[in-house]
Amino acid sequence: MKKLELVYREILSGVIGKRRSFTQAGLSRSLGISLSTVNHAISPLKKMGAVRIKKRSFEVVDAKKILLYWASIRDIEKDIVYRTRAEGSAAEIEKNMPSDVVFGAFSSYKFMLKKMPADYSEVYVYSNNIAELKKRFPESKNTPNLFVLKKEVEEMSLPHLFVDLWNMKEWYAKDFLRELEGKIYGILE
Repeated sequence: MKKLELVYREILSGVIGKRRSFTQAGLSRSLGISLSTVNHAISPLKKMGAVRIKKRSFEVVDAKKILLYWASIRDIEKDIVYRTRAEGSAAEIEKNMPSDVVFGAFSSYKFMLKKMPADYSEVYVYSNNIAELKKRFPESKNTPNLFVLKKEVEEMSLPHLFVDLWNMKEWYAKDFLRELEGKIYGILE
């Protein structure tokens, strides 16, 4: 995930927590990234009217625009560090995951929202423990159904889930996204 995306994730997580005002310096400190990177991330948001710049802070005016902008620039393929074919159903693959993974996409939806709008066969996880995953799920030349992305966060948020689902190529991602849209749009208002 690009550092800019971490800024959008942090802002949207704040909005869900009923926070609308942020400082660039505060975001820089909390994310451990440069102030210029935060400034670069905020610039397009200002241009599209999603944030209002104040003297010492900025205020989120339209969180939905931030969410959709982030979704449009996300390139999930670039974050995949390992892919393979794992035997068994998605539920069986999920059960065999190490405890330090963060589930993404369809699995995350199931665990966070306690329901599934459609069946799925691909499992996406965030992890930096590739050696352990390769031991549990060896490399295969068959069509992959397990995708490991570089882990940069310790938990999945609703905005992050939305953005990941927006970028999924599987046909049933639309069903998950449609269900999530109503929920997240209402929260971000």
